[in-house]
Amino acid sequence: MQVSERTGTKEPGHDRRADRARRVADVVRHQILSGALDGTVPGEQELAAEHGASRNTVRAALALLRDEGLIDRAPKVGTRVAARKFDHGLDVLLGLQETLAEHGTVRNEVRVAGTVTAPPAVARRLGLTPGEQVVYIERLRFLADLPLSLDLTYLVPDIGAEVLAHDLASTDVFVLLEQITGRSLGDAEIALEAVAADPHTAVTLDAPAGAPLLMLERLTRLDDGRPVDLEYIRMRGDRITMRGSLVRCAPEWKVR
Repeated sequence: MQVSERTGTKEPGHDRRADRARRVADVVRHQILSGALDGTVPGEQELAAEHGASRNTVRAALALLRDEGLIDRAPKVGTRVAARKFDHGLDVLLGLQETLAEHGTVRNEVRVAGTVTAPPAVARRLGLTPGEQVVYIERLRFLADLPLSLDLTYLVPDIGAEVLAHDLASTDVFVLLEQITGRSLGDAEIALEAVAADPHTAVTLDAPAGAPLLMLERLTRLDDGRPVDLEYIRMRGDRITMRGSLVRCAPEWKVR
């Protein structure tokens, strides 16, 4: 057991300065991402008092945030927020342009757009016959001039062929799917994981090799249940935060 920095209470032996620094960093990170801290970050002494921590612990916490690219520290200037992250909701099925509408215009650099033979796993997910052609679209997506994501999209052939005839540089594919089919999108299956940027993707997204990316796999269906869109989206982890609200269903122990 060891004594806490300020309160004198007993804490587990594993609760070293690095553990306390992570706790401080987690709170300050949330303040930055939520917009509560915009511009200058409070000084070490103020943060130490606020968190009941030593200045050494606060220094270590700020070093973590600096390494994440969230803050800059400079002599005589202090600590400032270095990067703005944008929320991408997990509650509603929206395209990136719809999601970030309040922050500016999303534009797309269309790198590939055409038909390819569907890999077996893609054909299976889209309910197609193995070897069938699909429409493949690869887009580098920007908010103004800020690279945000690299999107690889597979579309069922009949709808995808019509999508190719439209403006892909400034229109979300989701919007085009609804316009073309005359139906609403229904639901989507998603999987989200962290991956390191391979050298080619890092150059494409203007990020350091090995930088953390959010990898989103999303299979989207129309409201009649037909799968139409399978996407693999690599998002810059320093610019996008996935955020949502969860509701707990009745727990099993309560319904017995």
